[in-house]
Amino acid sequence: MLRYTLKRILTGVLSLFVLATVTFFLVRLIPGSPFQRGGVSTQVVEAVEEEYGLNEPLFEQYVTYMGSLLRGDLGISYQDPGTEVAEIIGRAWPITASLGITALAAAMILGTVLGIIRAVAKNRALKELISAGSMLAAGIPSFAAAILLMLIFSVKLRLLPASGLLSPVHYILPTAALSLYPMAVISRLTGNTLRTELQKDYVLFARAKGLGRWRTIFTHALKNAYLPVLSYAGPASASLLTGSFVIESIFTIPGLGREFVSSITNRDYTLILGLTVFMGTVVIAVNLLTDLLCAWLDPRMRRAYREENV
Repeated sequence: MLRYTLKRILTGVLSLFVLATVTFFLVRLIPGSPFQRGGVSTQVVEAVEEEYGLNEPLFEQYVTYMGSLLRGDLGISYQDPGTEVAEIIGRAWPITASLGITALAAAMILGTVLGIIRAVAKNRALKELISAGSMLAAGIPSFAAAILLMLIFSVKLRLLPASGLLSPVHYILPTAALSLYPMAVISRLTGNTLRTELQKDYVLFARAKGLGRWRTIFTHALKNAYLPVLSYAGPASASLLTGSFVIESIFTIPGLGREFVSSITNRDYTLILGLTVFMGTVVIAVNLLTDLLCAWLDPRMRRAYREENV
C-alpha cells in the first residue's frame, strides 16, 4: 500500500510539473503586455517589463519561475502590485471551496438516497420517475440550470437571493445548480450497483439467516455498491470546482472563478499560473485520497496491486 501511495504521489508531482510548464508557455501566447493600458506609453511599458524580468529570454523566465515555484513562491500579481498570488488565492479559495464542498455533499446525499429508493422500491412508477428525473438532470448544463433557477426563484417568485454568499440562504441556488448533474450520476450509479449487489449470494445468505432487509442493505450491500460512487467522487469534485467558475460569474460570487476570469482578461501571467497550479494540486490530491479510500475499502484492489508488483 505504501508503494502504491508513493507511486501515485510521484505521478501527481510529474503531472503538476507538466501542467505548470504547458500553462507557462501558453499564457505567453496571449497578445499584448500585462502592463499595456490605454494611455501608457511604450517606454513606460518596457521599463515595467524590465523591472519584472519580462524582457529576458523566455526560457530564462521559465527557469526563474519554476525555481520560485519549487520554493513555494507563486509570485506577485501584475495587476495588483504588492499583493502576492498566494494572498489572493487564500482570500478567494475558502469561498469557492465552501460552495464546491456543499454542492458535492448535497449531490452525494440526495443521489445516494434516490439511488437506494430506485434499487429497492417496489412501486414501478416511482422507479421510473426517479430514472426519468436523473436523465433529465444529467442533460442540463450547470450554467443553464443556474439561469433557470434564478429566473424562477429569484426573478419570478422572489423567494431566494440571486447574488453573493452572505448567508446560508444564498447557497441554495448555486448549490442546486452545481449539484444537479453529479446527483443524477450518483443516483444512477448507486441504484444500478446496489440492485446488482442485492442479488448476490452473500446478501441472500444474510437474509436467510434472519438479518433485516434494511440492515442488510446498509451493513453489507451498500458498502460494496458504493465503491463506484467513491471512484466518481474524485473527478466529480474537480468538475464541481471547475464548474463553479461559471456559477460564480452568474451569481456574482467573489471566489476563484472571478479571479481566474479577471487574470485572463488582464493578462496577469503570475495569477493565471498560480491559480492553475493550485487548482491542479487540489484536483490531484482529491483523486489520490479517493483512490486510497477505495483501496482501503476494497481488498480486491490491494490484492490486484500486490499481484502486479510480484
